[in-house]
Amino acid sequence: MKNLTVYILVSFLLASCSNEFNAVYKSNDHEYKYEFAKQCFARGKYTQAASLLGELVTIYKGTDNAEESLYMYAMSLYRSSDFEAASDAFRKCCTSYPKGQFTESAYFYVAESLYESSPEPRLDQSPTLAAIKAYQDFLDIFPRSKRRQPAQERMLELQDKLVMKEYYNAKLYYNLGTYFGNCLSGGSNYEACIITAENALKDYPYMDKREDFALLIMKSKYYLAVHSIESRRQERFQNAEDECYGFINEYPDSKERDTAEKYIAVCKKYTGETNE
Repeated sequence: MKNLTVYILVSFLLASCSNEFNAVYKSNDHEYKYEFAKQCFARGKYTQAASLLGELVTIYKGTDNAEESLYMYAMSLYRSSDFEAASDAFRKCCTSYPKGQFTESAYFYVAESLYESSPEPRLDQSPTLAAIKAYQDFLDIFPRSKRRQPAQERMLELQDKLVMKEYYNAKLYYNLGTYFGNCLSGGSNYEACIITAENALKDYPYMDKREDFALLIMKSKYYLAVHSIESRRQERFQNAEDECYGFINEYPDSKERDTAEKYIAVCKKYTGETNE
């Protein structure tokens, strides 16, 4: 009986809140609507706040409440997880009020909104690149901001995601191996793996996955040689052998050292070298 009473009371309160919001939403009293929107925002009812403020930002344009209403609208969208709309609204804050009281925060949350929209590494990383640029814009404009450190940490996190994207691309080429269905215009998957991995090493010199990329390059050069036509075989085995030695020199304690040494032994059969 007690649970039923509580359920009825909660249902009544929810209905009352819903009725109140609908009445405010239909009201032509903009000041009352604005104050109610601010109460919704303060109580964490961001969807309701965004619904009210979406109308008020146009009405309040050019007034004393214009900047605050636009910023609160953008933040309501952000708190409602509508990150695409939030980034646009925060960007409008930045362009409309370049020296306003919320400008620094708006620049930061443009980047934060894009950060939240960044997909997992296997997908297209355009939002990730946009987020990195937005954080860099924030740091360039507000180099002494208290948010400098979190912005830098976010950029490093997003860069790691770009590294993983390149790693997945390189690994895919390696796994495709001798399949030529995607190489109709020439080249091979092993060559594509090598190019992708080498470019990643150049673009992200301080990443943690350097050994993983180096391993893909070494393996791809070896199998490129194994599957080469006779006229290219010796040259490519020499290239693979050099890569194996380079891998051992750079990563002497690697778990894949035995693999590199095994490749070297095979390569020597084609390069004309013998072990002393």
